[in-house]
Amino acid sequence: MAFVITRRTASLSIATVTIAAVVGGCAALDVKQREWIFSPAKEDWRGFAGVPEGTQEFWLDVADGRTVAQREQIPATAKDGAAKWIHAWWMPAADPQAPAMLYLHGARWNLTGSTWRTQKWRESGFAVLAIDYRGFGQSEGDVPSEQQAYEDAQAAWNWLKVKQPAPAKRIIYGHSLGGAVAIELATRVKPDEAAGLITESTFTSITEMVKASKWGFLPVGFLVTQRFDSARKIGGITLPKLIVHGTADRVIPVRMGEELYKAAAEPKRLIEVPGAGHSNVVWTDFGPVKAAALAMVGMADAGAGTRPQALR
Repeated sequence: MAFVITRRTASLSIATVTIAAVVGGCAALDVKQREWIFSPAKEDWRGFAGVPEGTQEFWLDVADGRTVAQREQIPATAKDGAAKWIHAWWMPAADPQAPAMLYLHGARWNLTGSTWRTQKWRESGFAVLAIDYRGFGQSEGDVPSEQQAYEDAQAAWNWLKVKQPAPAKRIIYGHSLGGAVAIELATRVKPDEAAGLITESTFTSITEMVKASKWGFLPVGFLVTQRFDSARKIGGITLPKLIVHGTADRVIPVRMGEELYKAAAEPKRLIEVPGAGHSNVVWTDFGPVKAAALAMVGMADAGAGTRPQALR
């Protein structure tokens, strides 16, 4: 649900990185970083009240796009032992012609920890496809990698393109770590394949997150294997971009949202939500964010009274 890097986790991660590099070599270093960055949860979020009404659950084969309606229907694991099935929720809107959003959550919690956010978007008029990366919730695997998260997002996007064939009605959205996954996906999407990209509470890169911690003075950047270098990538994305960040975010500082905005090419927009933390933008002041998202798909916010300006 949220990407958390505190002084304690930073110190533990740096110690882990150092020990792994010396004792276990590159393989151990990579695994430890993935564990620290993703912290994948298999169990339901403690506040989970059940799958939202009307939601269609299914499992998606990342390799070839096949789907099954129940986990028990997943074929036996391939000979190479590679996990490749991810758990997905399709939450259709009341309007069958509604725009569709690919929702990519952050670290720690799985789909069950993002229900209140996905429901907010659904109430705003979007059909929502939300996925768990490998290693999370009911998806296969243990600890995902940066590359696997990118593959999972691409597979979900391919599925969504079939479900919503109109490119002008498709949006890529990512919260926190999911924003970094969304940015990578957007680099692979052609300008005429989507209406836009939205990131919320997203960092510039893992290296910069380490630098922003108490232990940032230590020269560990060269040891980072899971980089999520969003600041470098976002400049090459031609889709309209909406960057959202709470001014009171104590997990990922608002300056990182500002830096992403500066690095992004036009068309772009930055919305800083006063008083919002890392995970509560939708409850603090969702109106401007909702209006901007609807503008991306050529719709007006019925509650706003006027049509917002599109990012084109």
